[in-house]
Amino acid sequence: MQFDILTIFPDILDSYFSKGMLRIAQEKKIIKIKTHDLRRFAVNKRGMVDDKPYGGGPGQILMVEPVVKALRAIQAQNSKLKTQIKFKNKNSKNKTETKIILLSARGKKWNQQMAQKFAKFDRLIFVCPRYEGHDERIKHFVDEEISIGDYVLTGGELGAAVIIDSITRLIPGVLGKTESLKTESHSTLGYLEYPQFTRPEVFQYKKQGKIKKSRVPEILLSGHHQKIASWRKNK
Repeated sequence: MQFDILTIFPDILDSYFSKGMLRIAQEKKIIKIKTHDLRRFAVNKRGMVDDKPYGGGPGQILMVEPVVKALRAIQAQNSKLKTQIKFKNKNSKNKTETKIILLSARGKKWNQQMAQKFAKFDRLIFVCPRYEGHDERIKHFVDEEISIGDYVLTGGELGAAVIIDSITRLIPGVLGKTESLKTESHSTLGYLEYPQFTRPEVFQYKKQGKIKKSRVPEILLSGHHQKIASWRKNK
């Protein structure tokens, strides 16, 4: 699966993507993450990709022209591939294997069920606005508007990273044991995973001047698998 990120800060997520599971998934060639510098598609030689909003107001908003130029450049580079990019067409019933996503506060709120759905695509392209937002006309060139929560970030890059992370772990071959996907939180709507414990069996600590002990539940030490399964289900 390939992830493309359109941003004015192409190296902002390098550290996160170069560690842990995402690094291994890339080394195994299960996923590919590519960033595209929107300033390469600027409207002038000064690298202009954002401007003041019509009607007045604070800050700068992402312009539509650099985004469309970037999307068309990606389309041209991959015109011979199976996963061609097709711009949004409300009258089209054809399903494409590529999704173009705009990170937006007004988008659908991301959840595990969406992650499972999007993990079936071959390619996802993320448009990451900055500062005060984006020109509304960008919506004509994307398939989905997505939000990762009811709060405001300085840009869409962290939202893209969250989505990429949540999808990657669902792709076959990424996790060591696929069984964990069946019992983890949000694997089904409204489900939260049971509490888990590891060594030491008794953890001693000091709180408000008193020595306290926190123990692993006895049922987990019993070796009785049926009772353990029942306890976990109840939790």
